[in-house]
Amino acid sequence: MTQIDYFFATLSPFSYLAGTRLEEIAEKHGATINYKPLDIIALFGRTGGVPPKDRHVSRNEYRAQELVRQARNLGMTLNPQPAHWPTNMAPSAYAVIAAGKDGSGDMGKLCHSILRACWAEEKDIAQDEVIRDCLSQAGFDPALADSGLLVGAETYAANLEEAVERGVFGAPFYITPDDQRFWGQDRLDDLDSHLSTLKD
Repeated sequence: MTQIDYFFATLSPFSYLAGTRLEEIAEKHGATINYKPLDIIALFGRTGGVPPKDRHVSRNEYRAQELVRQARNLGMTLNPQPAHWPTNMAPSAYAVIAAGKDGSGDMGKLCHSILRACWAEEKDIAQDEVIRDCLSQAGFDPALADSGLLVGAETYAANLEEAVERGVFGAPFYITPDDQRFWGQDRLDDLDSHLSTLKD
């Protein structure tokens, strides 16, 4: 079975704008998804990127416009300046990791719920009650928010190292088994087309 390695950040607006399209593409092709949340700010530092707070004003102005355009094109609600951004990504990432190991709920729905909480619902995804609610919405036990924290931290760090080694430099980022790399939610159609060639 084809496997897609999905590197993303639970605070990334472009990961939010991907919606559930990755899951739809994976289902279409009979593929599985490995969800690999990582620290996007640390990734920037390791791969030549610059965090938004350190970018030139012209880049941040363009980014804000592009987020609004993309959200409008996709019919998605988005606040380009959410009330709780930036915030600590680690607790929500640990919950995603714990949920992935648990396997009882819908991972795509969980990830999108967390991202939507930040970018459309004005919630702080570092807060335990927000994470618990997202877990519950996706069919997971809310108690996963408080379980496996050491394993979560280790996996979170390992995801970053793996990302650097495999050429990941932004989020969302998708890698196929033949090492084809796709950066950005606006490359999902290209990923879809490529997966069609793997099935032939």
